[in-house]
Amino acid sequence: MEVKEMKELIAAVSTANVDEFEYNNEEFSIRIAKKKAKIATVDASVAGVPVQNAAIMPEQSEEQPEEVLYGDEIKAPLVGTFYAAPSEGAEPFVSVGDKVKKGQVIGIVEAMKLMNEVESEYDGTVAAILVENGEMVEYGQPLMVIQ
Repeated sequence: MEVKEMKELIAAVSTANVDEFEYNNEEFSIRIAKKKAKIATVDASVAGVPVQNAAIMPEQSEEQPEEVLYGDEIKAPLVGTFYAAPSEGAEPFVSVGDKVKKGQVIGIVEAMKLMNEVESEYDGTVAAILVENGEMVEYGQPLMVIQ
């Protein structure tokens, strides 16, 4: 696999709605994982083929906080699609800076056409919303930080 092909593959996986991609053949193996930092590694196992490693850090955007947030994380209770509001066009359940109480609905995760309310496990203030409306979430994935 050429460097150009690797860059194209990394770009394709980066824009896709997947967190991990792995490919193996006789000449090399490649694994791309994107959680907080996008990392791609290539390990050539055939003699005469140089080993290449590449790392791609996420681009800094205005939406990403630069400081580390401390607080309690509210995590996704199941795999599905996260919705920040009760219906399309409605106001979100919570926004950054809102005060929340334990048991208050902060979002919905849709799984198999069932809407599952996500409730705050803590009293406090919403410090960060880590996922976007309509985004696929994994079980245990942090959704919000409450301080």
